[in-house]
Amino acid sequence: MINRIRDIRKSKGITLAELAEACSPPTTPQTIGRLETGMRSLSLKWMERIAAALEVEPEILVRSEEAPTPMVVASLRAAGPEALAKPREAILPSELGSEGALTVLSVEESVGEFRPGDLIWLRQLAPDAAGQAINRDLLVPRAGGRFAFGRLIDRQGTLIGVLPPGSGQKQQVVDNPPWIAVAEMLVRKL
Repeated sequence: MINRIRDIRKSKGITLAELAEACSPPTTPQTIGRLETGMRSLSLKWMERIAAALEVEPEILVRSEEAPTPMVVASLRAAGPEALAKPREAILPSELGSEGALTVLSVEESVGEFRPGDLIWLRQLAPDAAGQAINRDLLVPRAGGRFAFGRLIDRQGTLIGVLPPGSGQKQQVVDNPPWIAVAEMLVRKL
């Protein structure tokens, strides 16, 4: 089992000290750090205390090593999506279906209908399944570790035509991508 305390804490913007103080009874940041890194065993009692402080279910704090991990792979900016230097684990807000790997695009700047802080959850499909994604938002890998994001408006053979969400943007055409990821859920903090 893999401990996900650090990923969940960081996704909520909470420091070690804040999480330690939120535990009931409060503990030290060093103890939380040791639990996160595996230097100290994560007992059921600790799972319950930390889960309550993070306001999540205790079972979300651990995951199986065999389970695929959704990753944030790119961030969306006004100029288009940019690959992250280091992909990071995305914390799934609720259980989704298991068909196809999950990928997450984080929005850093307002683009079209998307706002900073939004997380766009996408499900990967084989490129030959693009027909079922017409007129839906998707993320497509491009050469050189880049991405195209927008509405799928055309598919001809191995060519995928994507219209970016910003106004005045031109269609981007990607030839023979290894996968496409169709937007399945938008997570927007209120």
